[in-house]
Amino acid sequence: MSEPVGPHGALESSSLVELSVRRLRDEILSGTLVPGERLIEEQLTRRFGISRAPVREALRLLGQQGLVEHLPRRGVRVAELSRRDVDELFTLRDVLERHAVQTALPLSGDRSLDLLAQALETMRKAATTRDLPTENAAHRRFHIEVVALAGHRQLMLVYEPVILKLQLYMATNIRREAEERTPDQGVLRHQRLFEAIATGDPETALRMLAAHGARTYIT
Repeated sequence: MSEPVGPHGALESSSLVELSVRRLRDEILSGTLVPGERLIEEQLTRRFGISRAPVREALRLLGQQGLVEHLPRRGVRVAELSRRDVDELFTLRDVLERHAVQTALPLSGDRSLDLLAQALETMRKAATTRDLPTENAAHRRFHIEVVALAGHRQLMLVYEPVILKLQLYMATNIRREAEERTPDQGVLRHQRLFEAIATGDPETALRMLAAHGARTYIT
């Protein structure tokens, strides 16, 4: 949901910090703001139509989330991860997702695949229309819903920061995949994973999860 704006695009809310965080986070995770890009407070205040204080606080909070970096005497930029950082985050993501699937399957009676199916359908529609920001967000939501099936609160608290940081690179690679593959190929990989989870058999789901995790693209 987009934030309310005034006639010149200024944010209008009692929670300017929250809205600034949301707006900047969406731009970072969609790839509009790319890793390494400088974030200049004065420019952001003009663009958002607000004072510098909420922008500065928003950047501080995004720094805590690992999405921006504060560099001594050089200001703030969108976070950059090294190749090693990315590899370590993917390894951690794989471990956490495997644990979630092993914990979740077979599903108990009070859990369903409805939210996972909704994320997949959103991804399918966005891929068809080449709406990359929406596809990117749906991709993240799909993986979060896979882990949520475990009903394990502490696992989710560990997992969400990992997938959030990886989103910096997922945005770039979803665009690359869109350029080099047909729109349905990325969706089909997630469809196969969904179907494997739907069998309720942990081994079937884990095999497909391992295949899904192949890193021809960072997705």
